[in-house]
Amino acid sequence: MRKQEESTEKHKIKELSNHVWFQLILYFSFAVLMVLLNIGIQNFHLRVIFPWLQPKLSTIPFFYTFYISTDPYNMPEIVGSILAVGITYIIKFFLDKFFVFQQRSNQLKETGKQFTLYFLFAIVTTLENLLIQFLLGIWTNISLDFRIIIALACGYSTKFILDKKFSFKKRELGNQR
Repeated sequence: MRKQEESTEKHKIKELSNHVWFQLILYFSFAVLMVLLNIGIQNFHLRVIFPWLQPKLSTIPFFYTFYISTDPYNMPEIVGSILAVGITYIIKFFLDKFFVFQQRSNQLKETGKQFTLYFLFAIVTTLENLLIQFLLGIWTNISLDFRIIIALACGYSTKFILDKKFSFKKRELGNQR
């Protein structure tokens, strides 16, 4: 009887580890897709939307200052980055919620809590990415591209753990309402 229990326990652990690996693969695959989508959105904004809007908005001081101007900052690029990050962030949240962590609840209150935690962890892990990239630049001769890859891998790994443990934590049936 004891051997059967041990075998069942080992099978559960193996099944869980396979499930976690599947979640990790999906999580990182979606991250790569969001990076590509981010680049696409930024390029679409700079090559299509901005040239179309520029002549229409350039005479309005507010839009000139905060959208058209490139002095002292390249505002079209900044606005495009903000749009791309916002769009990909929202898409990634729902991909992670429904596909990676298989949360089926559509309740606004629960989704709002999950989204808030997801957003806060995104800020924390972005700071982690920047710190790792900065420190690797100081301490090593690793190229910028590899520093970025290392920093993103660390940040996404941390984000996955935080999201799994807190943002999309499996709730007991009694706690779901």
